[in-house]
Amino acid sequence: MKPTKSKSWFSRFAKKTARASGRPSAFGLAVLVILLWAVTGPMFHFSDTWQLVINTSTTIVTFLMVFLIQCTQNRDSEAVQVKLDELIRSIDGAHNALLDLEELEEGELDLIRAKYAKLAEIARKELPVEEA
Repeated sequence: MKPTKSKSWFSRFAKKTARASGRPSAFGLAVLVILLWAVTGPMFHFSDTWQLVINTSTTIVTFLMVFLIQCTQNRDSEAVQVKLDELIRSIDGAHNALLDLEELEEGELDLIRAKYAKLAEIARKELPVEEA
């Protein structure tokens, strides 16, 4: 199956922005902006407006980045879940009841987690203990 290009302009934009913002050059640009702002402090006598510029700018960028990164994170999480579901489905002896666990209610998930915790506890007791 060939990967398809996202039809949503927002998904494409979010993916490109998240990828670009994670690069060292983006960090360097952010440091440069802060340095330029700091250097201009004496020119503006470290005024309230001078401080407001950086506060407002960083707040706006942070606010928008939260949504873009969350969009990308949601897509990545969904893709990982589908891949894990396929691995479970394709392995003989695996419990297909574990497919799509992320859609269960918390109480149902807690019951399944408790059963696997019990299995892990039993398996650990059966491990041979080596003395150092």
